[in-house]
Amino acid sequence: MSKIFLAITIITSFLFSIACVQKGGPDADADAGKTIKVGMYVDLTGATSSFGVSTKNGIDLAVEEINKAGGVLGKQLEVITEDDQGRPEQAKTVVQKLISQDKVQVVLGEVASTNSLAAAPVAQDAKIPMISPSSTNPKVTEVGDYIFRVCFIDPFQGSVMAKFAANDLNAKTAAIFGDVQSDYSKGLSQYFTQEFTKLGGTVVEEQKYTQNDTDFKGQLTSIRQKNPDVIYVPGYYGEVGIIAKQARELGMMQPILGGDGWDSPKLWDLGGAALKNTYISNHYSVENPAPEIQKFVQAYQAKYNVKPDSLAALAYDAAYVLADALKRAGTADAQKLRDAIAATKDFKGVTGNISINDQRDAVKPAVVLALNPDDKSLTFKTTIAPAGTAISDNANTNVTNAAPSNINVPANLGNSNAVTTNEAIKSSAADPSTAANK
Repeated sequence: MSKIFLAITIITSFLFSIACVQKGGPDADADAGKTIKVGMYVDLTGATSSFGVSTKNGIDLAVEEINKAGGVLGKQLEVITEDDQGRPEQAKTVVQKLISQDKVQVVLGEVASTNSLAAAPVAQDAKIPMISPSSTNPKVTEVGDYIFRVCFIDPFQGSVMAKFAANDLNAKTAAIFGDVQSDYSKGLSQYFTQEFTKLGGTVVEEQKYTQNDTDFKGQLTSIRQKNPDVIYVPGYYGEVGIIAKQARELGMMQPILGGDGWDSPKLWDLGGAALKNTYISNHYSVENPAPEIQKFVQAYQAKYNVKPDSLAALAYDAAYVLADALKRAGTADAQKLRDAIAATKDFKGVTGNISINDQRDAVKPAVVLALNPDDKSLTFKTTIAPAGTAISDNANTNVTNAAPSNINVPANLGNSNAVTTNEAIKSSAADPSTAANK
């Protein structure tokens, strides 16, 4: 009797295990579902909600286009969105939910590096690929081999603005005013200082503020006493607009420089006319006439009734990089998808050609834009590429390459206005008193 019972038990267990696999148990094929589930976590209601809304819009637009074109691998992309409220602890929680409860097969997000650093270990431990559209702190992808980004990183972005300050604005001295709580701000401050000093400049003052502060006049007064040629404020739009306004009220009319964290429609309301004579490093220019960029700009503006900022463009690119990797992998299996993302080379995105390096970072150019408060626009000034790389034909107009002079820009860029670094410095050097501003 016991042998019969044992045989029945074994057969029952075997049949149950088959049923589990067929119904999506732990050994189920990653491609068994009708859709490919994509988790997205962004700040929709917190201090950086403008970033989150732009990111969500960019991803949603890309996914809508991809699905209308037939999807990927015969399946539709299904995006499950979570609001992390701009808080690191909440970012970690929502990514845990996306992976454990919603069973997403890949994660897109976040913008703020501090939030990405909180959530990335969750994705890494679960072996679920994560692509950040726009977290620029180098530490983000250092979390592990399942973590990627499609934006450049802070060491490059910080050096870009240092070069622009020294070469284009002829600055000899600089002050830095950074957010003490932000990994993004601290990283940019560090790398700006390194490059500016290397170029012969001197950082004469460094002050700190805390996110959500509203009164910056004490720190600005200390900076004013040193009378720097430029002020570098590597923060987010919520504070930098107010900082610019209070600096001008104190009679500080020198150029104020920043990074991509300034790029938000809300900045105009916060900074107003004080944003005259300010410049930022960014990922693309909405002015770029390249057909693929203008197609994106027009589609985004038609859908959301606003021009896309760099966060929207990067998010759009992140979704398309994912779709491209899925096609090349031929499956949504996590390991194979991870390998395909890592193998991304010369993907032609809105923000330039994207190649993922061994550190899982994107190698691509940056643009410098002048802010124009009169019409709330961004004017292209120059493009700077990482040393040893060429600039793609959709990087921008009047491009410049920061590579050594023995690096040749390909003749087939399709841009008759391409110039060398030295020529660009001469043609785009900005006189602080007459510079185009935003």
